[in-house]
Amino acid sequence: MTEPSRAAADDQGPAEPFLPPGAASAAVRQRVAVLGATGSIGTNTLDVIARHPERFEVVALSAHRQLDALLSLCERFRPRWAIIDAVHAPALAHGLRARGLPTVALSGAEALTEVAAHPDVDTVMAAIVGAAGLAPCIAAARAGKRLLLANKEALVVGGEVFLQAVRLGGARLLPIDSEHSAIFQALPEDPATWPQRVEKIVLTASGGPFRTRDPATLATVTPQQACAHPNWVMGRKISVDSATMMNKALEVIEARYLFGFAPQQIEVVIHPQSVIHSMVQYRDGSVVAQLGTPDMRVPIAYGLSWPERMASGAEPLDFGRLGALTFEAPDASRFPCLFLAWEALAAPAGTTAVLNAANEVAVEAFLQGRLRFDRIYVVNRGTLEQCLPSKPQDLADLLALDAQARACAAQWVRRLQDA
Repeated sequence: MTEPSRAAADDQGPAEPFLPPGAASAAVRQRVAVLGATGSIGTNTLDVIARHPERFEVVALSAHRQLDALLSLCERFRPRWAIIDAVHAPALAHGLRARGLPTVALSGAEALTEVAAHPDVDTVMAAIVGAAGLAPCIAAARAGKRLLLANKEALVVGGEVFLQAVRLGGARLLPIDSEHSAIFQALPEDPATWPQRVEKIVLTASGGPFRTRDPATLATVTPQQACAHPNWVMGRKISVDSATMMNKALEVIEARYLFGFAPQQIEVVIHPQSVIHSMVQYRDGSVVAQLGTPDMRVPIAYGLSWPERMASGAEPLDFGRLGALTFEAPDASRFPCLFLAWEALAAPAGTTAVLNAANEVAVEAFLQGRLRFDRIYVVNRGTLEQCLPSKPQDLADLLALDAQARACAAQWVRRLQDA
């Protein structure tokens, strides 16, 4: 493959899990592309990488619009490529030259996919938020990369199309969401034994900032309140998803595809302390849980070093100061978005992509002050009922379905604004 050009499913999931069994250690020095480098996952990834310079080399960094942050990262890590949107590409190129850096400035979706598949890239951290991260994930999968998946949409939107790329490319797919990483760590090493040994998997949820708030008052929630997560420091979109528990709905769908369990074998429980990151219940009644401080560097370090383990920089748990760990069932009146996950999984192929697109439109409208918080669910529900997908066969079908669902969701937003 040449250098990147300078820029201007099935709804029920796979028959088998798509996580790797035990394997040999990764190469001594991995060449890593961090897509979404200026977000919370990207910055935590780079923090872990910086602790192990003998093991990792950063060869590519991308950011959507965060020009100054991307330039600072380029000064620190000196990657071969830096990718930004077309509007900021000239300023990126100028800034790199002014700093005397050898990094090549690229822009656009094509550059992301070419870098993700480039032969000089061993590992791709897929941390671009939203459906925009789908194409580079598929490109990395087709090219057989070690793919650290922090982008929910690759599975929620991509479904069987994405997993087919994993199959054909022989990619090594490793989950970075703290919940899915926890499940991966708590399952038996050999996926062939899972159906005989595992009863169900349990995803934990913090409950976000409105866990105890009266549902009748959610209409007045502001973006600032919705983004004030009690445990995690995250971007605005995922913070809102946590407040509605739509993030957990997407994680249920993601878990279905990753692990191959039936939807009814996936449970969600609210655990406000965010110490137990998820659990596996076995046929004999035993429950294996993965615990740790709420720090994304733990699952990131595990993904980078798997099947080994290495220091992440996170503080270890102090059991003497831990206090009580509590659990509760999610309330459908407070978190109706969560329960859309099982409905979407039971619907025709492509429905999970519709749900994701609707939610992205609704959350953006809420953050812009055009939609009430409690109406995010109304947009999601209405779009699911109105936008009926045909089974997508390839990336073009997925993108067309995504556009169709977004248009439908935008109509719902306008309708609710006028109401």
